[in-house]
Amino acid sequence: MKILVTGGTVFVSRYTAEYFVKKGHDVYVLNRNTRPQSENVTLINCDRHNLGDKLKNIYFDSVIDVTAYNETDIKDILNSLSDFGNYIMISSSAVYPETLPQPFTEEQECGFNIHWEDYGTNKIKAEKYLIDKVPNAYIIRPPYLYGKMNNLYREAFVFECAEKNLPFFVPEKRKMKLQFFDIEDLCIFIEKIIESKPKNHIFNAGNSETVTIEEWIKLCYGVLGKVPDIRCVKSEINQRMYFPFRNYEYILDVTKQTEIISNVKPLETGLAQSYDWYRNNRELIVCKDYLQYIKNNLI
Repeated sequence: MKILVTGGTVFVSRYTAEYFVKKGHDVYVLNRNTRPQSENVTLINCDRHNLGDKLKNIYFDSVIDVTAYNETDIKDILNSLSDFGNYIMISSSAVYPETLPQPFTEEQECGFNIHWEDYGTNKIKAEKYLIDKVPNAYIIRPPYLYGKMNNLYREAFVFECAEKNLPFFVPEKRKMKLQFFDIEDLCIFIEKIIESKPKNHIFNAGNSETVTIEEWIKLCYGVLGKVPDIRCVKSEINQRMYFPFRNYEYILDVTKQTEIISNVKPLETGLAQSYDWYRNNRELIVCKDYLQYIKNNLI
């Protein structure tokens, strides 16, 4: 297949591009060429909002839109494409209002979520525009993505603390649940959607089992063969100053996903693979000031 991946230089979009290259497909990536490109991809060097006619003469069997965050992002791509087969947008679980009963299902009405604010509402607008213009498009709503190539300071932060034998500070809600999805499983899911063209067009995606904050920290430390010294921080302190996740527990119902891919990677396996990548790519991590804040305020 000839596949267009928006982005292609960091985490989700880069892994996706390389995944489909390894599968033998002809992969095009759309970005501004400000970072190194993956091997064996064809670069379309352009901003997605100023494409001109760069896509007009190319038929893509599949468009995998990883970097659509609002309605304009979708509109500008669609206006630039002349013809294509599948369109798959990576959306977000942030489209579900926190007031809805959980686990969230695809049939529930989307709306403003106080924890995600404009990010969630912009994703909703992007989804709506896409479905209005391309009714047979597919939308995937994952929870927290993790795994190889994750340049966000999430599991990387915990790995760093484990390497330095530091205690790990968690919110008082240490039993708050988190839901994850490995980046390779996401690509497998995309591939299966392309192959099977399921009747459903909107999918939650993620591991069916959740873990608590405490369990996740122990799993990350366990990759290094270590046991964390977990310390709780009072709730009046903003947890985003020292911890990489929001103070928000949610769970997605992934029943429809499991009808297409029944087996997903165990979290222990995915975290081990993530650490192997991290050890060799530390310079790519977008670090935050968690450790400095911890040193100045919590230790």
